Amino acid sequence: MRIAWSGTRRGRSAVILGVVVLGGSLVSCSGSDGPEKAAPPGAPAASPSATPKPATHPFTGGKTGLDNPVLAVKVENTRPAMPQSGVSAADIVYVEQVEGGETRLMAVYSSKLPARVGPVRSARISDLHILPQFGKPAFAFSGVQSKMKKHIRKSPVYDISQDNGGGSYYRWGPKPIPYNLYANPRSLLKQAPKAGKPRDIGFRFGPAPAGGKPTRSFTARWPSASMGFTWSAKDRRWLASFGGSPDVERGGGRLGGRTVVIQYAKTTRSQFHDFLGSYTPLIKTTGTGRAVVLRDGKAYQAKWSRPAEDRGTTFTTPDGKPMNFATGQVWVALVNDGKPYIP
Repeated sequence: MRIAWSGTRRGRSAVILGVVVLGGSLVSCSGSDGPEKAAPPGAPAASPSATPKPATHPFTGGKTGLDNPVLAVKVENTRPAMPQSGVSAADIVYVEQVEGGETRLMAVYSSKLPARVGPVRSARISDLHILPQFGKPAFAFSGVQSKMKKHIRKSPVYDISQDNGGGSYYRWGPKPIPYNLYANPRSLLKQAPKAGKPRDIGFRFGPAPAGGKPTRSFTARWPSASMGFTWSAKDRRWLASFGGSPDVERGGGRLGGRTVVIQYAKTTRSQFHDFLGSYTPLIKTTGTGRAVVLRDGKAYQAKWSRPAEDRGTTFTTPDGKPMNFATGQVWVALVNDGKPYIP
């Protein structure tokens, strides 16, 4: 646009005011065709510079690490690998079914980082359906089968797997391979300097809603594994167990979260399988479904909703109000909607 300046100060002011008004009108008109359409599933999030800094951390409801990058790490969750390292420092811990009905963790970090995390294990296709809601996080894992590599390349993540992470990974401890691979989270993030910052993934934190059933413990079940969560009024969190035994982190301390979500999601067979021929489950984490939310010694029936993979997952009470979480670490146990099932 070419601006013709008036010869007087008053004239120049009038022209400038007109340009400002015109610019505001153009901005207003840009949204007149209807609501903004969501980006296609798996599309990268908007630039972090366009996202305002949250008042509280969207993963924990706390006030620390609001501008820290997001790092997701795959961690083994079977008896031979225990005890694990670094899980207690995660903001969110996802429990996912893998081949043979066993489980694996995906620990998501932002507000703080542990000195060590592991044992680090390989990624699964369900990870690539969960992670787009975080924008473009750094993703650490030991590797993937060859047929899945192209999916990793197309996903909105910074691949800092063992193949790309260099000296960030190391063998440590008395366990045999593959249960002795660990990583340094700070070193990992140096390999992904542009990893996305925390953004809204649908979680809401605040006072507990009315109702809820007083609950001492709850067990999440998969075909070949189970995790229990027992309320500790002293610790004000749910203490985790694995297969009926306390789930204790290396160096001491019981694992568990302030909020535990049992999210019922359809588990189907993916196109991938391991070397034994067991098919890799694909967990459908978009759409809607039921959930049980554990907080403050009570169990709440809830509904989850996630419209697309680049959008977060919201949890609501049966009457449609936000299902607030307690401030602190959140565990999300993804179980089949129905009986435990090996696809």
